[in-house]
Amino acid sequence: MDEILDFSKKHNLIKAGEVIGVGVSGGIDSMCLLHFLNAHREALDIEVVAIHINHGIREESFDEARFVLQKCKEMGVRVYKFSIDAPKIAKEKHISVETAAREGRYGVFDALVKKDIVDKIALAHHQSDQAETILMHIFRGCGAEGAKGMDPIRDGIYIRPMLPVSKEEINEYAFLNNIEYVEDQSNKDISITRNYVRNVIMKDILKKWPNAIEAINNFATSVSEDDEYIKSRLDTNALLVDDKIVQMPCSYFSGSPSVYSRIVFEALKRIGVNKDIERKHLALIKDLAINGENGKKLKLPFDITVSKEYNFLTFENNYVEKPNLSRTLKCEEFSAPNFGTVTIKRVKTDKPREDGALYFDYRKVPKDARWRYREEGDMFEKFGGGTKKLKSFLIDKKIPVRLRDYIPVLASGNEVYVIAGVEISDKVKVEKGVPTCFKLTVDKSKKE
Repeated sequence: MDEILDFSKKHNLIKAGEVIGVGVSGGIDSMCLLHFLNAHREALDIEVVAIHINHGIREESFDEARFVLQKCKEMGVRVYKFSIDAPKIAKEKHISVETAAREGRYGVFDALVKKDIVDKIALAHHQSDQAETILMHIFRGCGAEGAKGMDPIRDGIYIRPMLPVSKEEINEYAFLNNIEYVEDQSNKDISITRNYVRNVIMKDILKKWPNAIEAINNFATSVSEDDEYIKSRLDTNALLVDDKIVQMPCSYFSGSPSVYSRIVFEALKRIGVNKDIERKHLALIKDLAINGENGKKLKLPFDITVSKEYNFLTFENNYVEKPNLSRTLKCEEFSAPNFGTVTIKRVKTDKPREDGALYFDYRKVPKDARWRYREEGDMFEKFGGGTKKLKSFLIDKKIPVRLRDYIPVLASGNEVYVIAGVEISDKVKVEKGVPTCFKLTVDKSKKE
């Protein structure tokens, strides 16, 4: 375990005066990392705190939380305890529980850093974890970037000081220092990808090649060194960058794939995209550059558009993270990112109606109705009659998929009364004889 100090110094993982938050599950790896950093806190001139997150997946999670709290108390380490509902997140987002747990966990970590509670997050990944990660990346069809495995430090926040440490060294450290820990029974569930790689694939590999973990890690180091060298030789001066747009000369694609592929990733990185672009996308981008007609466009994950503009490819990041929206109905003006500025005014019903504006009777809107974004199960009664799912109605209106999640709707429960800039429900139509109503307009030139 002593190589942690040299490794941390080499990669500048820890600086004097920092508060290091250690992600602690209660397992042997994280308990040893917490113990080691706490034992060396004076030499490193740092403060060490523990962060424990109950993902709400297993019944024994509550016992593990109590265990971590007790052990931190014995070590004199301050602990921050959180709970997330990974199964609920998975259901809402239609993702695996494993992915939901990871998203929720990193959401907590990010929040602690943003609030200046901790400076960095220390994770207990070690040599075996690195080897498993590299294999999974290779099986998924990665390039050099994936074959490098996990970085010692990511985003300047997440540090992995135990990457050079073997599982055997961790077990020995726990034995010599009488470190207690809990066994996570879910680690035996081979339906989870990492567990399958660890308990089935890697187990068989090690029977044949006992030094496989070290060999895979050495391979990753070599790939990383080669990748860094190639990147250092790239000429990216011809990239034209402007906020969320970057232009790349098509002439780049006449060179080696090892060069232009890295320049594409560099172009995407400059507009905030670091993942979900695969080899198949690179082939499409190259075809657009070489064979595409002027004006032709290509859609990529994360709302990235690639356009052929004469001798350039233009990469545009159209993605805007949707913020929370929850506001009562009143006369006002508010901004909806990636949509526009919504203005609501009280007007007399006998005035001429403006094209593109929506008019509705605010008296018919339930008092608990709020502006929000669409949700699963939303229903809408079309103007003139007929109830449909909101999703189906937006499809009928030919609203692009990329825009549907950014349209503010006025709703009570799952009943939608107004779809900003699109339509009002028959339930809030303005009847004859009503003196005033609300007028809603959208200025789409004022997008954030």
